[in-house]
Amino acid sequence: MKINAYINFNGRCDEALEFYKGALNARVDTVMRYKDAPEMPPPGMVAPGSENKVMHSSFRVGETDVMATDGYCGGQPEIKGISLTLTADDEAGARRAFDALAAGGQVQMPLGKTFFSPCFGMLADRFGVQWMIIVLG
Repeated sequence: MKINAYINFNGRCDEALEFYKGALNARVDTVMRYKDAPEMPPPGMVAPGSENKVMHSSFRVGETDVMATDGYCGGQPEIKGISLTLTADDEAGARRAFDALAAGGQVQMPLGKTFFSPCFGMLADRFGVQWMIIVLG
């Protein structure tokens, strides 16, 4: 069994994919748009004029696959109640990822030494995705 994150960017998926390509060296594997589906979703499921929005996508960060969509295409994502944890190999890698993800976002706990990690921090990126960056060991 396997669990993957599926993030709804509510109309900003293309922007998010480009951001993660730069911030995390993500590799985008799949992008399917609503216009490519055999039929558009029923009325009310997606905002009018969303034909070019992302119905489904997948991208890879390191060894992890993440899926993403524009969902209802309403504008501002509301991502609550979950955090993605990025485990870095070393403090330099943690700092690079943290700084890149924090650009335009909000730092909740700066990177620093804790009793459980030599380097740990928390932030919300510009899309509202919560991140915990950690070095184990």
